Amino acid sequence: MSAPYIPSLDLSSYINGNEEQRKKFSDELGRAFNDSGFVTITNHGLSQELIDKLYKNIQAMFGLSREQKQQYERVELAGQRGYTSPGKETAKGAKTADLKEFWQIGQEVMDADPIKSQYPDNEFLKEIPEFNEVTREIYQRLEANGKQLLRAIATYLELPVDYFDQHVHNGNSILRGIHYFPIEDPDALPDDAVRAGAHEDINLITLLIGASADGLEVLTRSNEWLPIKAGHTDIVVNVGDMLQRLTNNKLKSTTHRVVNPPRELMKTSRFSVPFFLHPRSDMDLTCLDSCVDAEHPKLYTDMTAGEYLDERLREIGLKKM
Repeated sequence: MSAPYIPSLDLSSYINGNEEQRKKFSDELGRAFNDSGFVTITNHGLSQELIDKLYKNIQAMFGLSREQKQQYERVELAGQRGYTSPGKETAKGAKTADLKEFWQIGQEVMDADPIKSQYPDNEFLKEIPEFNEVTREIYQRLEANGKQLLRAIATYLELPVDYFDQHVHNGNSILRGIHYFPIEDPDALPDDAVRAGAHEDINLITLLIGASADGLEVLTRSNEWLPIKAGHTDIVVNVGDMLQRLTNNKLKSTTHRVVNPPRELMKTSRFSVPFFLHPRSDMDLTCLDSCVDAEHPKLYTDMTAGEYLDERLREIGLKKM
């Protein structure tokens, strides 16, 4: 079986390149999403200094006491803002909750768009003011990068280059800081307890800034688990369920997991910061006509992004039935 195609693509060659360079980037991106299901991105405008500052603040936030963190937990928001404590999220189809806690930052509408009323306010972490500033800057930079990547994807799909623009302007995107906490007593865990069970992301695409330790694995098209060891400054990008639905599986959602560390490292933490690029809730995810034919019959029922998000949040246990 051939090795999966895992390119490292230079985002600046798309943003600042000529037509030929932009077309090459789009083709490489599409090819990778059809093969391994993910790419790594360089020259994305996030400096090492900013990434280090992000992880410093993420670690400091999770280092607060349980009582301090739980002040920011809003169960009624289904984990979409602020803190979510351990034991709340379970991979679809799994019986045991993931071994993690997380904090989520959402969209802040800066113009007169009436969609502002649909979004709850972000939680302001008063103990670490810099945390709020750094995560907001990271959110905005990753959102801008994501919009460029969606333009490249639109070109690959032979859609107008701005096809996704209106759908992701003030979209329901989420920046999630994750703490995979130390496993103090491995023998006390259920056999199926892992840091993050095998799953697919809900959104259009996910942009992940490095991680503090190994553990991320991706299921390749040849059904093999492949460890991901991206550079700390690289961004790993994968396809989510919404883009899979829209393209009728032409671009398939990437199954991935975070495995437990070797026993000698189980008492250490792992931190990770993915950005889930979501569209506006009214985006129609009906399969594109260009992705449906006799050999590729329509696989999905018609649904909006908001309806699909609601369904998936219930499946993973963050939203109650």
